[in-house]
Amino acid sequence: MAAALAAKTAVWTPSSSFSSACLSEASKAGSMVAGSGSFVTGACLQLGSRTSSLRGTGVASTNSMRCQRSSRSIGVVSPRAVSDSQSPGDTCLDPDASRSVLGIILGGGAGTRLYPLTKKRAKPAVPLGANYRLIDIPVSNCINSNINKIYVLTQYNSASLNRHLSRAYSSNMGGYKNEGFVEVLAAQQSPENPNWFQGTADAVRQYLWLFEEAQVLEYVVLAGDHLYRMDYQQFIQVHRETNADITVAALPMDEARATAFGLMKINEKGRVVEFSEKPKGDALKAMQVDTTVLGLDADRAKEMPYIASMGIYVVSKEAMISLLRDDFPDANDFGSEVIPGATKLGRKVQAYLYDGYWEDIGTIEAFYNANLGITKKPVPDFSFYDRSAPIYTQARFLPPSMMLDADVMDSVIGEGCVIKNCKIYHSVVGLRSWVAEGAVIQDALLMGSDYYETDQHRSELLLSGGIPMGIGKNSVVKRAIVDKNARIGSNVKIVNKDDVEEAARENDGYFIKSGIVTIIKDAVIPNGTII
Repeated sequence: MAAALAAKTAVWTPSSSFSSACLSEASKAGSMVAGSGSFVTGACLQLGSRTSSLRGTGVASTNSMRCQRSSRSIGVVSPRAVSDSQSPGDTCLDPDASRSVLGIILGGGAGTRLYPLTKKRAKPAVPLGANYRLIDIPVSNCINSNINKIYVLTQYNSASLNRHLSRAYSSNMGGYKNEGFVEVLAAQQSPENPNWFQGTADAVRQYLWLFEEAQVLEYVVLAGDHLYRMDYQQFIQVHRETNADITVAALPMDEARATAFGLMKINEKGRVVEFSEKPKGDALKAMQVDTTVLGLDADRAKEMPYIASMGIYVVSKEAMISLLRDDFPDANDFGSEVIPGATKLGRKVQAYLYDGYWEDIGTIEAFYNANLGITKKPVPDFSFYDRSAPIYTQARFLPPSMMLDADVMDSVIGEGCVIKNCKIYHSVVGLRSWVAEGAVIQDALLMGSDYYETDQHRSELLLSGGIPMGIGKNSVVKRAIVDKNARIGSNVKIVNKDDVEEAARENDGYFIKSGIVTIIKDAVIPNGTII
């Protein structure tokens, strides 16, 4: 049952560097053993090697006693009623993440596999789960992990992403003692580098002069197009406790899925010793590892003998500067160049197990399944209803959605929708959506609209033969994505009637990928059209 939780946290076992006193304190706090699915984190973990290295960095170390927790039970009755994630053990970061960690979120490339959703926006700006955008996931994970210094590196179609970030996170998240921000860093020319970002590592390198100025110990490097929930404080604590240069978040994998990922091989201490990109056959078998080393229980370790890189890293400040500036000055990518290269140089590259829901929103099919997965019952793939770790987004001050004589089942409805005498099954309906009488929406994702049309404007459009925004009367939308501001006329059928797998009909306002019809943003589909 625990495996079905929407965002299960990683498990790891403490190393011998934990003092007996700390373990005793953790026991008093009600922590359970790692094999039960909860953390044993050592409530008063001493980070001597890291703390002593703070001198000269500008980050002040505080008394380690501030990390001790008072005795309390971390268990809850019916945890699913409060949170969709397990109760983690206490973390003890000294100095804490707000003062010692910088978040770097990579805005992604052109997003060609997500086209046409990326025709007018960057990948991280693609709408998600009725009310949100993809970029809200890593930003919210940072905020919930007490990381409030966040840079977002952007390049392609970044106007809507920049607008969303400025509206959602413009206020200062810190205080007069501790500055907090979410800032956009766009690709730019400089005397040293006249080129655009050539990859993830190159993007960080071009702004390394800025990141170097930050008085922090580590950088958390994140992707802007992943769907998951993680407490980065536990990630950072493992990084510090193992005295690593780089810590890579790793996802346990079975053999069937492992061939689609970059795999890592680890030793008995969890150090990464080898990388292999999408191996097959004997090369795949050679990448099997004992995942109990990272804390996975024995039964699940047999089912999932591989670990895949999630493209999420904690990198020590000194290591980042040395790797990008001195060791690999021409490397463009972290996953395929810098991280494997650091391993070969003998750098301490550590794996950190994350055993929960994670999805790389890289294709139309993955995006469609991730959105419809939040309607799954009894437990969704990913839940936005975790009170302990909420997902933040722009405050739009929209009215509640209005449903008049509508039949809605197993669906998620965003803010400010008007739904009249129609049927909606197993679908996600985005904000400001208008669904007219007689319409049928099934296994579909409606992204909604950026603005409202007044009743008067809608009436005038209908009288003049135009098509208002939203889904028209008696139209049917099945297994499809309808992007924002699309105008679907009356008696339209978007059902992929010929079971086409791939088709590009951009002039007609739609694409078909993996059998999923995607209506382009701002497209107009005339009355009576059958797709």
